[in-house]
Amino acid sequence: MRTDIPDFRIGSVLATSFTATLTERQGTAVERIPAPHRLIDWLALNGLVVDSCTCAQLDLARELREAIHAAATAAAMGGALPAAAVRVINDCSAQGRAAAILTPDGERRWRLSSASRLEDALGVIAADAISIIAGERDGRLALCASPSCRAAFFDTSQSRTRRWCDMNTCGNRQKKARFNANRRNGSSSPE
Repeated sequence: MRTDIPDFRIGSVLATSFTATLTERQGTAVERIPAPHRLIDWLALNGLVVDSCTCAQLDLARELREAIHAAATAAAMGGALPAAAVRVINDCSAQGRAAAILTPDGERRWRLSSASRLEDALGVIAADAISIIAGERDGRLALCASPSCRAAFFDTSQSRTRRWCDMNTCGNRQKKARFNANRRNGSSSPE
């Protein structure tokens, strides 16, 4: 793997993991799908294998990503969903022709209408976004407490009080900053 391309942040919820292909939205944004092949890679990691992706399809994927982020952010804040975002999500969902299939291991997988049909994969992501934004799944939408991130994420913790989109990045970064600030101010206790 090339070192100049940032790693993906893979979560347990497809739609919000997809929005995490653009991170640090309130700081110096990090684009994790800068080229069509990276979108193919992300989809494959999430069980949505496609053979090809054009630049126009990448643009459509990014449009869906931003629509999901806008709608999830509005839902997390208890606001009205942006009409343009709802339209994009609904259009992508309607254009997809994927089918849920049950594996012999009892897991759900997606069968796309053809291996090269990226629109089917986007339809699966849009349908997942609809299910979490509509409140059909057990959990709650929240926004990352990191001031440079503010990513929308789906909190399925038992207490529904998770603060960070990803504890290994945003959470650790904020805890380290607080620790260093306390040390500078002499507030830390000696061991």
